[in-house]
Amino acid sequence: MQRSFNNGNAPSIESSRIAHSIGTALDRFIKNNQDQFAYASGELSQLLRDIALASKVVNREVNKAGLIDLMGAVGSQNLAGDDQQKLDVLANIRFTRALAKGGEVCALISEESDTYVDLNNEGKYVIAIDPLDGSSNIDVNVSIGTIFSIYRRKSPAGTPIQPTDILQKGSDQVAAGYVLYGSSTMLVYTTGHGVNGFTYEPTLGEYFLSHPQLKMPEDGKIYSINEGLANSFPAAVQEYIKYCKDCQYTARYIGSLVADFHRNMLKGGIYIYPATAKSPQGKLRLMYECNALAFVAEQAGGRATNGKDRILDIEVKELHQRTAFYVGSKNMVEKAESLGIH
Repeated sequence: MQRSFNNGNAPSIESSRIAHSIGTALDRFIKNNQDQFAYASGELSQLLRDIALASKVVNREVNKAGLIDLMGAVGSQNLAGDDQQKLDVLANIRFTRALAKGGEVCALISEESDTYVDLNNEGKYVIAIDPLDGSSNIDVNVSIGTIFSIYRRKSPAGTPIQPTDILQKGSDQVAAGYVLYGSSTMLVYTTGHGVNGFTYEPTLGEYFLSHPQLKMPEDGKIYSINEGLANSFPAAVQEYIKYCKDCQYTARYIGSLVADFHRNMLKGGIYIYPATAKSPQGKLRLMYECNALAFVAEQAGGRATNGKDRILDIEVKELHQRTAFYVGSKNMVEKAESLGIH
């Protein structure tokens, strides 16, 4: 016999939860804010919906990966030299299909493809995407994510894709964001009017606004860096790490860029991936990792640099261009810059 511990006066926990509003659904939010888009003709709104749909499919695959043999490597490497995991390949397929069927994207730039994918349509947008960031964490149930950048094509719709459509600076982005697959799944994005976060409610199959107008704290006490490579860091980076330790900051490094960035976004902190002896140009990819997160960071009041230049101002010369990356709370990044990081 089931017993109730409700005294008859106070509402039960469950009824309180039901009565509590869970927020604005993503589709409604996009529709209500469409006039903020630089090109408010509907395509960008639909593109954001396509990304959300694909992320729901990827979220489902991630959650059941251990049950249907989706763990482990496929035995090949992408152009960046990373071992491709089964979920890397699957996520790339899911996003490519969703964006191709949506019709708003004319070209897709992906970490998992050597060159851009011409989607053979008259879409007005180009998207750069890391379908599943954090490959090394996939097999061990650690948070992973998707990162995306959206650009408006520069050549006329219906004509062949041009290099000027593909190699655009971060400052040309019309929207960018990320999806975090963690203890809960979140979609965070900006269209240049602040940053909003949406949490996925799996029983309803919808994203709901949970973090409106996100602001990154100007200061923080968290630094995120792979200290295992410390001996190959530039002297200024080693000096900054010493400064963090002298200030008794907390070291937190997950190894999934999205997860580390998201934590620092909420709590304040700096993420650092400098140039090293092994990767003198830096390791992270400008087009589909750094540009997107730099745009989000700046829209939330943060800062992003390669140590010399603002990330969003860097000229893109090749598809898989790498860069050093310092992103996070404004004052923390500026302090690192003052020490001459690069």
